Amino acid sequence: MLQPLGDCVIIEVQDQEEKSIGGIVLAENAKQKPTQGKVVAVGEGRVLDNGTKVAPVVKTGDLVMFDKYAGTKVEYDENSYLVMHEGDLLAIIK
Repeated sequence: MLQPLGDCVIIEVQDQEEKSIGGIVLAENAKQKPTQGKVVAVGEGRVLDNGTKVAPVVKTGDLVMFDKYAGTKVEYDENSYLVMHEGDLLAIIK
């Protein structure tokens, strides 16, 4: 598995709904980019200017929300993931 460095996290993107709220099936080009996923790996944390390490807030298995343009898409072992900084995450879904 991939091991993120520093304050980076690896996200397995969750598929979006195929239908709108009104039940209309959306065409592929009308769907928005996914904005939530599951954390599959977490780096060791961010290092401050004074050398202190700040532990990450998220942990493996958390369901998170992120901006639709955040992160870098990577392919590994025939799976697609997003790698992003922890600061790019918007919320943990509980």
